[in-house]
Amino acid sequence: MKEALPPPTNGFRSTGSRPNMMKLDLQSLRIFVSAIESKSLTKAAEDNALVTSGASKRIADLESRLGVDLLIRHARGVQGTPAGLSLYHHAKAILRRVEIAQDVVAEFGKAGNPKVRLAANPSSIIAYIPAITRRYLAESPAARIDLQERYSYDIPRLVAENEADVGIYHALSPAPGVTSYPFRRDRIVLVTRRDHALAVFDELFLEAANSYPFVGDFPRHTYDAFSSLAGRGLSRPLDVKIEVGNYEARCRLIQEGIGIGVIPEPNASPYLNLYNLKAIRLLDEWAERQLYVCVANDRDLSDYPETKRFLECLLDKSD
Repeated sequence: MKEALPPPTNGFRSTGSRPNMMKLDLQSLRIFVSAIESKSLTKAAEDNALVTSGASKRIADLESRLGVDLLIRHARGVQGTPAGLSLYHHAKAILRRVEIAQDVVAEFGKAGNPKVRLAANPSSIIAYIPAITRRYLAESPAARIDLQERYSYDIPRLVAENEADVGIYHALSPAPGVTSYPFRRDRIVLVTRRDHALAVFDELFLEAANSYPFVGDFPRHTYDAFSSLAGRGLSRPLDVKIEVGNYEARCRLIQEGIGIGVIPEPNASPYLNLYNLKAIRLLDEWAERQLYVCVANDRDLSDYPETKRFLECLLDKSD
């Protein structure tokens, strides 16, 4: 008669019953994961705002609850036992699901209504967001949008670091660290008074306007950054008399004859007739801009239904 096969082992010490997994707490799992990844209880303690003895006790308590040794402790630090490494992968998954659950709840405001955090550059807020917001709220009337006005260079970072759910930025190419979708294309135009000497032109290169004073600011938000983009097409630096970020204020200064300015076409349009100005098409390659919508790389949108609905609304070209 064949002997019965021994029961399979998973590295846990026998305690006469299965370990009570419901007794696991998230903080202990975070400390354990940090210890495995850093190979140091000291570093795991620092990462979790504890003293080393406190982190060590947490893991010892975890080992006691599970009835298994999770770490091998030695002079150089710690390393996972086979059971510890197995738990590590499950613990990572558990902590990730908890993070997702927290993010999903964060999609709702205090009253329980869905909320989307949007970071967008100033030009897209004025030119595109109003119409898109109207359509989105018509489809999701209980939703709320937390709109942050930020510069394009900073928006992908905010999305990647989960400080915003969705971002809208312009760039020469998609930013690393986020998943980007083409959104809109627009163009920078030269804005002048209608009686200005350049107003006889419908299009020109910026170099043709280089002898006249300018009102800022500029694409990329500082003149130095703009110069790195457009400088090769200019024989000398522009004569900038004053810099102001607000589009209407800039147009008002142009109306007063302080200078001429470069402004995104959708943002200049509302003020052309109001202040008797003309928009001249710039032929420079940098004057045509690509705007992108981005979300975090590791975000499964099926877990974030309101963000998914808002993204679909942004990418809908029906407007």
